[in-house]
Amino acid sequence: MSDPIPYKPQDNSAWPPSLFPPYKSTVKRAPTKPLVIIPQTLSEVTGPVYGHSKVEKYDNDLTLGHAGEPLGERIIVTGRLLDEDGRPVPNSLVELWQCNAAGRYAHKVDQHPAPLDPNFTGAGRCMTDAEGRYKFVTIKPGAYPWKNHHNAWRPAHIHFSLFGPSFLTRLVTQMFFPGDPLFPFDPIFNGIPDAKARDRMICKFDLDLTQPEWALGYNFDIVLRGRNATPMEH
Repeated sequence: MSDPIPYKPQDNSAWPPSLFPPYKSTVKRAPTKPLVIIPQTLSEVTGPVYGHSKVEKYDNDLTLGHAGEPLGERIIVTGRLLDEDGRPVPNSLVELWQCNAAGRYAHKVDQHPAPLDPNFTGAGRCMTDAEGRYKFVTIKPGAYPWKNHHNAWRPAHIHFSLFGPSFLTRLVTQMFFPGDPLFPFDPIFNGIPDAKARDRMICKFDLDLTQPEWALGYNFDIVLRGRNATPMEH
């Protein structure tokens, strides 16, 4: 008989609090009354399932699909989707979205006076393979102002959305880049109480993944739960 797998409880210090006053929008957004549990119906626990039949071959390459190539530093971002015991999570939908190299999203709400890039829409998706691995080709995003406080700038980051079998299993996180000087000033990044958990949101440069004269490579594993979980939004 094999030894039992040790229990690894969730580390709450890896989860941002609902109310974090330095991040000003949480003051209005955080619940002020006890939460009400809503009974789950069949649609919440079984579906919908997105992308399994519609994810196309090049949906993971954000530099394709336009009249020309986007401006900026081309990068490769890859990693593995893992459970709390380090086992791969295969056949799972991974989505990402980001701003362009100038720090502007291709969205009508974004009024940052940085140029839009007609060759970059900033969204992609793929399915993890049998080893839980995903891969994207994209452009390194720029920093941008966001008016949370005086002279507030977001560090360069990429948003990740992880879909399980239903809406209730969807998780959202952000990936940051090593050595960003804006880390100490960003209340979203610092809203994660544990410094080691914040480090798990920073990708690692990978020279072996880097392709000569073409793109720098970064590795970013995503752990869904447990003591080594990647911090996620509730």
